[in-house]
Amino acid sequence: MRRRLLKIASASIVVVVLVLAGFWLAFVPSDKEPAYQFIAAWGMKGTGPGQFRDPTGIAVTKSEVFVSDARNGRIQVFDMDGDFLRAFGQPGKGEGELGRPMNLTVQDGELYVPEYFNDRIQVFGLDGTPKRIIGALGDGPGQFSAPGGVAVGPNGTLYVADFYNHRIQQLKPDGTYIGQMGETGKPGLWPEQVSYPTDVAVALDGTVFVADGYNDRVQAFASGGIFSHKWGGPFALNIYGSFKGWFTTVTSVAIGPNGNVFVADFYNHRVQKFAPDGTFLTSFGSRGSGQGEFEYAIAMAVASNGTVFVADFGNNRIQKWRQR
Repeated sequence: MRRRLLKIASASIVVVVLVLAGFWLAFVPSDKEPAYQFIAAWGMKGTGPGQFRDPTGIAVTKSEVFVSDARNGRIQVFDMDGDFLRAFGQPGKGEGELGRPMNLTVQDGELYVPEYFNDRIQVFGLDGTPKRIIGALGDGPGQFSAPGGVAVGPNGTLYVADFYNHRIQQLKPDGTYIGQMGETGKPGLWPEQVSYPTDVAVALDGTVFVADGYNDRVQAFASGGIFSHKWGGPFALNIYGSFKGWFTTVTSVAIGPNGNVFVADFYNHRVQKFAPDGTFLTSFGSRGSGQGEFEYAIAMAVASNGTVFVADFGNNRIQKWRQR
């Protein structure tokens, strides 16, 4: 009898091991690309030039880095080595003033700034000149409730992550409503539903990648808003964690020069990189305040040469990374 019980126990252990191994192989991918290495960092907490109080967004051109300095109500501009160049904006609700600027986008010589507190998108020239304001507080077409990110499609269509309205709005360049992904005011975890979306990016082929923030995943849509695919954790159904390819709150998404998708994994203190189909490629970062460590990686932007600039929220600094 005892021998029989031992056999049953041994068989049970084997089954458990096989199940766990199968789970690991199915849902925990391995690195497929070389690692990234830390290059440099700049910034500290403060109100002076080159200092930050909660950096929340970042965008790059060929020669400049734009940073949302949220609590200081301004945009700061640096060269690619982190040397301060200029700043514009101040806290407020008027034209040229900012209420918690979030994820930034540069397109056709203009800077798009979603304002979390002012419930609008403000567009500036790259020199800081205010140009126009899109949207206002509300849940109607073309209105926002704490927008977190904006992207511009190849045909000029705007895509806005409308955080508290649980939707991605598609707008004409002048703000006229076209359509949306997600149901207004109703978070959900099924395909085409979103829960507190934080950012959006558009690839050259028109594919729209959504940082589906509190669903801990990325969703991809065709340019017309038709659902394509999703990833993040088992079946991308809001199962969060720190394994590779999983997320614990997605706060930003960016497209690299080769079409790869970079994702800010906020509570896991890292940036993850994927192929457009969601295949995990590599990741970098861990929690801390030392070189190459993050205290909440909230946003990133990718330069044309592949260099990645990361807004290190809790450490009030910007980090620069490059693939080996």
